[in-house]
Amino acid sequence: MTRGDLTVGEWELVEPFLPMAATGPIPDLRRQFDAIMWRFRVGSPWRDVPERYGNWSTIYGQFQSWARRGVFQALMDGMIAEAAARGQVDLSLVSVDSTVARAHHHAAGMVVDAELLEELEKAVAEEKGMLRRDKPGR
Repeated sequence: MTRGDLTVGEWELVEPFLPMAATGPIPDLRRQFDAIMWRFRVGSPWRDVPERYGNWSTIYGQFQSWARRGVFQALMDGMIAEAAARGQVDLSLVSVDSTVARAHHHAAGMVVDAELLEELEKAVAEEKGMLRRDKPGR
């Protein structure tokens, strides 16, 4: 185990959320998971994943498969539920980002088909109406 890899206790929490292969357990599942975590912790390209974790292409393939199947979302949901059950949820870590992204000034003159514009305006009006109906006292 190298610095940054999961400890035995951490692995025991993570392992139940990772899927098995059709033929049974994946022999190097923990090493592949550690490799994926290493790649995101370091922020390197997939090709730079250290050889001690195995072939980068195999690791990337595993990541793609898990991402498509929602494994990481299920893992995150499970970890949050486990922390809540233990009373270890720390809401001081919750943050809401109110960043504003402005479009380039060249984007201001976009031409939209009149029918499409009418449909979009109608959809916005309907959505505003739905939001108003959901709020009490209006």
